[in-house]
Amino acid sequence: STLPEKKMMFKGLPANKEDMNKLMLTPLIHCPLPGGSALITFEEAEVAQRIIEKGEHTVELSCGQLEELDQCRVRVQAVPVDILLPSALEIRLTQSSRSILVSDLPNLDIPKEALLDKLELFFSKTKNGGSEVESREFLEDSEQVVLTFTRDGVAEPLIERGHIQVPIGKGKYQIKISPCMSGDISNLQLQPSRCPRTILLLGIPDVLSVESMRDALEIHFQKASRGGGEVDALAYVPAGRTGVAVFVEDT
Repeated sequence: STLPEKKMMFKGLPANKEDMNKLMLTPLIHCPLPGGSALITFEEAEVAQRIIEKGEHTVELSCGQLEELDQCRVRVQAVPVDILLPSALEIRLTQSSRSILVSDLPNLDIPKEALLDKLELFFSKTKNGGSEVESREFLEDSEQVVLTFTRDGVAEPLIERGHIQVPIGKGKYQIKISPCMSGDISNLQLQPSRCPRTILLLGIPDVLSVESMRDALEIHFQKASRGGGEVDALAYVPAGRTGVAVFVEDT
């Protein structure tokens, strides 16, 4: 109940019947970052653990424009990065009685709205097995279209046909018709997970440009003499700003 609502589209085909009720989740976690912070991902998890165990770090800055010696050093705090990952997900699926999913559409050099007009015109005719179309829309991040009719009993015969030839422009193209499924999450369980190779630095003052601060942090934390190691990625958010980090599965 605390999660924001978001439309999701599930892609792919089951390899066999045993996999029909299984989902493979690929994490794509968006995490806000406060100002005056940096995320560092090391190549080795052992390096990240050493940096976290030490806690406070004094980073020397190469800044010739600063006169006082103590202005050329900043103290930052290294903390672990904990995120929530789904451990169990149950979705209640329902098949729409008035909608169909249209796929295998031709890749034509025409606007999407023009293609939607062609599909609506074709499927609104009773001789093609259709009826009056109530709505049409492209699915987000997809080349598939959902057509919804104004009455029941139209979608099922079209779905049973599976494929149908549709005239578009000067050609005829065979497109696929599938059931339109919608789902509600009935159960979602989350568990905390610690990023093994990534640390979060806090308390970074805004005394250098973004590029110079990134360079200074990377130079400091890749030195073995300071407990560091090879840096795989580094993101810095200056004080007064905010950022968003995207975490993906470590492969």
